[in-house]
Amino acid sequence: MQIHQLMDACLFAVSFWLASELRQTPGITRLLHRDPAPADDSFFWIFLFLIPAAPMILEWQGFYNRPMVAPRRMFVLPLLRACAITTVLLTLSLFFFQITFERAVVVFFPLIALGLVHIKEEILRQLYKSKLGVVKTKRRFILAGAPSEIGEMRKQLQLHHDDDLEVAAELDVNTTSPDKLVELLHQHAINGVLLSVRNTYFDKVEAFIQACELEGVEAWLIADFFKTQISQPTFDEFHGRPVMVFRSTPEASWQGVGKQLMDVVGAFLILIPFSLVMGVVAIAIKLTSPGPVLFRQQRAGLNGRPFTMLKFRTMVTNAEQLKQELAVLNEMTGPVFKVTNDPRVTPIGKWLRKSSVDEFPQIFNVLSGDMSLVGPRPLPLDEVAKFDDVAHRRRLSVKPGLTCTWQVSGRNKVSDFREWVRLDLEYIDNWSLWLDIKILLRTIPVVLLGWGAK
Repeated sequence: MQIHQLMDACLFAVSFWLASELRQTPGITRLLHRDPAPADDSFFWIFLFLIPAAPMILEWQGFYNRPMVAPRRMFVLPLLRACAITTVLLTLSLFFFQITFERAVVVFFPLIALGLVHIKEEILRQLYKSKLGVVKTKRRFILAGAPSEIGEMRKQLQLHHDDDLEVAAELDVNTTSPDKLVELLHQHAINGVLLSVRNTYFDKVEAFIQACELEGVEAWLIADFFKTQISQPTFDEFHGRPVMVFRSTPEASWQGVGKQLMDVVGAFLILIPFSLVMGVVAIAIKLTSPGPVLFRQQRAGLNGRPFTMLKFRTMVTNAEQLKQELAVLNEMTGPVFKVTNDPRVTPIGKWLRKSSVDEFPQIFNVLSGDMSLVGPRPLPLDEVAKFDDVAHRRRLSVKPGLTCTWQVSGRNKVSDFREWVRLDLEYIDNWSLWLDIKILLRTIPVVLLGWGAK
């Protein structure tokens, strides 16, 4: 796959160069009614972005997660999305670093990249389908396990159209000796043995793996010994010893790094233009009601770790004491407290809540690393302590955020805490950098129009 990624990175870089050259051609300049663009020496910086970014974006969109000979839709749609995302990110980078390029170049680039990578894929498809390609790329495997597990493996291979994999034999590990396995390895020139077993057959598996080890043949062990409902198993190393890790949260990856970068950059981009607004709001709060400008409260962060969350104060100073008196008016089921037309809210506080300006100070929580731009909303410690379902604590397995699925899916119109948790867990289980971007984009009209705010 690394060779394919290198080829695609080079094709994306070549596509930008061709787009720039195409813009210089006399026919295009006449068609656009523009003068020829001046020569530019910024290709080095463009390539410095494109060469590492292109294969990462393609992998993110699932471009490489397919058999060698797969239906065209399995690579065309991810390729289209990757070209669009790369173009958007490239345009933002050019703007951020103040690198000037003609707009026509940015239009030509994704079209050329789409065409070149598509042509490469079509050439490879024809090579793989040829007799020589079939001989060179087809791998022979032996399926080994209990009969039920062999049937499951066979079904999975058929479902995913693994045409580059040929099943040469099937073995029941409970009744077959390692000597028989070795005989089949010699007879069929096997590339690998695919093992799927339960823990009751570990001694048999060890013997099979040792036989493959002596023959220099790969042994692939399907490690689903323990059935989990949410956690996804991954492999890691603990002081030189292999370990299986069960995670119910997104694994550390380049997308996680991208999320952290997006938090820092996004927080600064919000803070700089709205710093004047925050100053005006602070003065307005101070002039219209007694008490501090900022409301500080201990909230549950990552894994329940307490942190001090900041907000512009929207209530009277004794709001926490009055909360007990208003408990009968609570409109939210579960431990969370929500009331429409809360009498504790100050006149300016109503506008701050409606416009979500009261949340702006949490930008500093994002910059300090306690929060993220996107994530489940942080709850007060006393509300977390009232969780009556231990599964609800899984929403604490990621950093809390400024906005989340709950806010863009009805916001305070959601009155059932279990529905709120369901939306948060759905976000955690399906997290990707692209999902964060979509939630941020959906948050803009929600905040501007005040949908669902109380």
